[in-house]
Amino acid sequence: MIKTIKNNSIAKFYETLTLHLNFVSISQNFYSPRREETLIKLAGIQISCCEAKERNIEKAVKFTQIAIEKGANLICFQELFTTHWFPREMNKRFFPLAEKMDGFTITRMQKLAEEYGVVLICPIFEIEEDSFYNSAIVIDAGGEILGSYRKIHVPQIPLWEEKYYFSPGNHRLPVFKTKFAPIGVQICWDNFFPEGSRILALKGAKIIFSPTAAAFASQRKWETVISSNAIANGVYIFRVNRVGSEEKQDFYGRSFCISPEGELLDKPTGMKDSIALIEIDLKNIDKARKEWPFFKDRRPEVYKEIAESIEQSAPPPLLPPQVGED
Repeated sequence: MIKTIKNNSIAKFYETLTLHLNFVSISQNFYSPRREETLIKLAGIQISCCEAKERNIEKAVKFTQIAIEKGANLICFQELFTTHWFPREMNKRFFPLAEKMDGFTITRMQKLAEEYGVVLICPIFEIEEDSFYNSAIVIDAGGEILGSYRKIHVPQIPLWEEKYYFSPGNHRLPVFKTKFAPIGVQICWDNFFPEGSRILALKGAKIIFSPTAAAFASQRKWETVISSNAIANGVYIFRVNRVGSEEKQDFYGRSFCISPEGELLDKPTGMKDSIALIEIDLKNIDKARKEWPFFKDRRPEVYKEIAESIEQSAPPPLLPPQVGED
């Protein structure tokens, strides 16, 4: 209330006007393009999941709205964020959890993206015709589906019985040209195959999102491999991990973002439902690549063997030591 003005009607008018101007200011700041287009806020949402798919989706929506209120531009969820971790066992009763790209989850997320002008990376159990995939659907800031990335490297180990459910994605590694930056996706196990990150970087990706479902004491391996891929390719990599205890597995969260220089941009999140919110500057990509010009010294002509089937054979015998050597 404007107490310095005695006339109540005038005071009420100015109070209403002030509220209106404040609202306009907030709205313009929220929806208009950023003044510094190289500055972007990324959010990684890690939540515990149950067997009730609708509850998981609504929880994700609530956390998305919080991330948006905090200024996030690009938001990524964990691997298979709408379901509990069903790949811990081989059971045909879980196949009905799969949905099409234009199913309920993605339609719901499209509305959020359109309403708030954010980019969403949504990892789901996808079905297309008779094939099933571990996918990430990318939705642009206007609500348009830019496409999907389907996990290429599908593991089959105890509690990660993924080959039973998922066909490997065999399409080329896509780079999605979102409103804020060109991005790529590598889902969980993919990150331990460095070719994927290199191809995405060469094709123009500036940020690689890595939704994962890692449990037990694997934090060090993940921080090491994500850092290595970020440094070698001069890109930002944002790892968003699952969280929560599900029968035999404790998913530990610890979502984090690594800069093109290999720096951990903030302390990893903990083991509870939470949001990792990071502001990045895309200018740092060019800076890192100038200081460490790995791409300039690439030798693609000598890498052909990596795409060939090389027989596993015993290593060659060691040569006898030369004179003067220890």
